[in-house]
Amino acid sequence: MAENKNVRPPMGGMRHGAGRVVEKPKDFKGTTKKLLKNYLAKYKIPIIIVILFAVGSTIFSIIGPKILGNATTEIFNGLMNKLSGGSGIDFGKIGTILLTLLGLYALSALFSLVQGFTMTTVTQKITYKMRNDLVHKINKLPMKYFDKKTHGEVLSIITNDIDTLSQNLNQSVTQIITSICTIIGILIMMFSINWLMTVVSLIILPVTAFLSFTIVKHSQRYFKAQQDYLGHVNGQVEEVYGGHTIVKVFNGEEKVTDTFMKANDVLYRSAWKSQFLSGLIHPVTNFIGNVGYVLVAILGGYLTVQGKIAVGDIQSFIQYNRQFIQPITQIAQISASLQAMIAAAERVFEFLEEPEEVETAKGNIDSSKLKGNVVFDHVNFGYNPDKTIINDFCANVKDGQKIAIVGPTGAGKTTMVKLLMRFYDVNSGSISVDGHNIKDFKRSELRKMFGMVLQDTWLFSGTVEDNIKYGRPDATDSEVIEAAKAAHVHHFIKTLPKGYKSILNEETSNVSAGQKQLLTIARVILADPKILILDEAHAFGVFGKKGLGVTETLGITDKVDLIIGTFGKAIGSMGAFATGSSTLIEYLINKARSFIFSTALPPINIAFSKWIIENKLPNTYEKRMNMLQLGKKAGSESHIIPVIIGGNKETVDTCEILYQNGYFTLPIRPPTVPEGTSRLRLSLTTDTNEKELFDAISLAKQTK
Repeated sequence: MAENKNVRPPMGGMRHGAGRVVEKPKDFKGTTKKLLKNYLAKYKIPIIIVILFAVGSTIFSIIGPKILGNATTEIFNGLMNKLSGGSGIDFGKIGTILLTLLGLYALSALFSLVQGFTMTTVTQKITYKMRNDLVHKINKLPMKYFDKKTHGEVLSIITNDIDTLSQNLNQSVTQIITSICTIIGILIMMFSINWLMTVVSLIILPVTAFLSFTIVKHSQRYFKAQQDYLGHVNGQVEEVYGGHTIVKVFNGEEKVTDTFMKANDVLYRSAWKSQFLSGLIHPVTNFIGNVGYVLVAILGGYLTVQGKIAVGDIQSFIQYNRQFIQPITQIAQISASLQAMIAAAERVFEFLEEPEEVETAKGNIDSSKLKGNVVFDHVNFGYNPDKTIINDFCANVKDGQKIAIVGPTGAGKTTMVKLLMRFYDVNSGSISVDGHNIKDFKRSELRKMFGMVLQDTWLFSGTVEDNIKYGRPDATDSEVIEAAKAAHVHHFIKTLPKGYKSILNEETSNVSAGQKQLLTIARVILADPKILILDEAHAFGVFGKKGLGVTETLGITDKVDLIIGTFGKAIGSMGAFATGSSTLIEYLINKARSFIFSTALPPINIAFSKWIIENKLPNTYEKRMNMLQLGKKAGSESHIIPVIIGGNKETVDTCEILYQNGYFTLPIRPPTVPEGTSRLRLSLTTDTNEKELFDAISLAKQTK
């Protein structure tokens, strides 16, 4: 099964509303400094322009109510003048005031447009550079990093965190500037009109803040519950619709509906409470604000009667009073956005600061002139230095030799490959190619010599031709066709609507698992590496009419010198086998006698394995194909389905719970796998049905 990754939800839903759960950064100050130094410092001039234009826009908009108040005063004085027998309203003066006001608002809009355009440009350039930095960093990270981190976590940094940073940076910087300028400017204008009215207005603020804080405090827990159960509901819907056919086959509609209704009911209650409580903030603050306006109006009327302020000043003051609350609310919202932004930036910087692969090459070795003689010299290795899994291993592989690494699960077969390609470095001893220590190669130059065909195939969305040419983009059409013929996939490709130009979809689900395998083999044949590594540990007993593995599937059994397989997972026996020509077998007996006879199987095991191979494997082809299809439905390319748990104790506990429910599986733990990646390996049998499999996977996920 595809590994169950823990992915943070996209920074989307529930962005608005008081009381939403806000993620806080671990080091706000330090991360902010890094963001300023590494990215924002390059754009000093544009940011200064943004600040200046934001301040200018705010000032122009703040002056507006005062000027409008002058117009109101002029109209009031004109009416009073008219009533007393004077000339009345001076419309020319009012027109001049209004034209001035229009000009100020136009300048404010223009300044706002310039600062918005500039800030958006800066933000997008910063996020563009960040994405580039992240992509380049990925290629420099050692494999041990990806052994400790899930793919989902890495993907979340590149997508969710960058998106969060982009959105909040663009909005927060300008809003902070405008909000602070607005608060200061409005306070100045209010005090310039009347200090007593200003004091009365400010008394309202603590009351508003206290009530808002009380509501937020009570709504917070309901928002958290809403988020949690929203995840449950979404996960269940995704799971049910992903396996909709299975639900139908086993008549599970009523069960999944009941489960959904229970989760949906909890979501409804928590969402109703959270939304209701957060919705109270607006009417409560409005009510308090209106009380303040009434008090200001009464006081302003009294002061006007006393002749201490003009009528237009009351109108201006009320406008300022209404505007005063808005920037304060914005700053509260911005603080949450800033925390989310800095938390996202913190994860980005943590990723960028991860130790990179150390290049230890001492000289430039031309790999094109090498033959591919590999020597393991007393190699010791463990993912943790105190836990050795490869102890004093020696081997000498000559150019043109075909060898197999055989051993039980966790013996270190895949680890040997990782060491050879320098995904990890040995703790002691050495590995050399043609007499050159692999540490003397540049990693890129070393890996150029290798070709790998993994059991889990990887193809990308694109044409069949592009997938085959992945290792050699400059290959000619004829070379691609020859490689495809050698991999016995040419005929299949020609049956596709557009042949080699046919598009593989995003999930490459328009080709079968076997066809994917053949395409990857064609890819490595075209690359023509000096050293070829084939990983098909579990192919025996599964693939092929007689169960001999991929070699039988490809029809090249007679062309392979040595076929090696293990009995454990395939046929429920123990040990391993090697089959080849009588000459080769005699050679192995003579050269590896001590190893062969020290690891010889009891006769009863040999007899049982022989009986299974001769009587059972040829008669179970259809069942084996169904088994592979079942594995594919679970997200695997074979019948071996890994379920990543993480911690050692959790993995063991999960095995115990599965055992109590009728499922036997073994925990795979360090040092066999890196720390933090302990897992289960569900090995399907030909008698496994879909319900059993998905029940086991579901149970493992629940315990996790």
